[in-house]
Amino acid sequence: MKKILKMTALAAALAFSTTALANIEVTPMKNVQTVTVSQEWDKTFAKSDKVEHQKVQFRNRFGNTVVGDLYMPKNAKGKLPAIVVSGPFGAVKEQSSGLHAQTLAERGFVTLAFDPSFTGESGGAVRDVASPEMFTEDFSAAVDFLGLQAFVDREKIGVLGVCGLSGMAISATSVDSRIKAVATTAMYDMSRSMSKGYEDYYTPEQQQKIIKHISEQRWKDAENGNFALGWHELGFDENGNVATGTEVLPKTLEANAPEMLKRFHDYYRGRAYHKNAINSNSAWTATTPYSFFAFPLMANTDLLGDKPVLLVTGTNAHSRYYSEDVYKQLRTPNKELLIVDGADHVDLYDNLNKIPFDKFEAFFKANLK
Repeated sequence: MKKILKMTALAAALAFSTTALANIEVTPMKNVQTVTVSQEWDKTFAKSDKVEHQKVQFRNRFGNTVVGDLYMPKNAKGKLPAIVVSGPFGAVKEQSSGLHAQTLAERGFVTLAFDPSFTGESGGAVRDVASPEMFTEDFSAAVDFLGLQAFVDREKIGVLGVCGLSGMAISATSVDSRIKAVATTAMYDMSRSMSKGYEDYYTPEQQQKIIKHISEQRWKDAENGNFALGWHELGFDENGNVATGTEVLPKTLEANAPEMLKRFHDYYRGRAYHKNAINSNSAWTATTPYSFFAFPLMANTDLLGDKPVLLVTGTNAHSRYYSEDVYKQLRTPNKELLIVDGADHVDLYDNLNKIPFDKFEAFFKANLK
């Protein structure tokens, strides 16, 4: 019996081997309720031989376990600046955010790409639900974790939000003085997207229809004892009724599908498919828009003060207006809008010829000092 207990303890220790990179000791957070994670390289991009990688787990202030991939330049010495990365909305750390994190680690930063709560490998009893507050908190929880590490300069921590996590990255930076600079790429303001639709096309009457639809869905979920799935940005059918679906992206697209939908499909259902990604396999819970109607992510950008902000979009990005509008809204004098020539929204996920890594490197080196 004692032998079995010892073997069980050993197995548990091996399963949660988050205490060391190759030559760097990682300090775990206390009282983290660990979750089972894959220790294999399962990213949608090639592993770099210039960095060390370690899967880590940490706790946010709600007690939820967040799982991330920690990247560090090989043979690094001393305390390094660090960058927290997450997004897109419905993606996982094995996709675009991980690619950004690994590439920036090659350029001298400690980076941490994480799955937001309730998604991917991160914890949360209800799966595939999004929360503007919780996802904002997850960025700050990642800062908590990085600040415990002996190889991180806790006075030099920034964040990078990709696509739908950009709003949460800005929100976290607005209220967390430990975050010194924020960059976004292919930005989506998910509160605006869900409550107003693409390019704000919802009429007030349509908004009320959606609110009624979501509210009545709560009755159904309460009666059924579970949370039904449904796409987060709701549309309308030919009769003017709210239209929903149980997949973000169908397995196959019609030939006449909109170009931006094809681009998303090629990425999530094609070259960057990952079994843990909502966008590759499933949908958000049907009531997910509820809190995004109630909590506009860009309401408190004045709290950024004079913190540096970099907004990256593409000339051909269908989401370009989000970055341009936020740039106009920001009062900080330390703001910059970079529009990448010839890039569309999805190019900024994984097109190494379009992602401006030189700019990200220069921005964070200049502002994390």
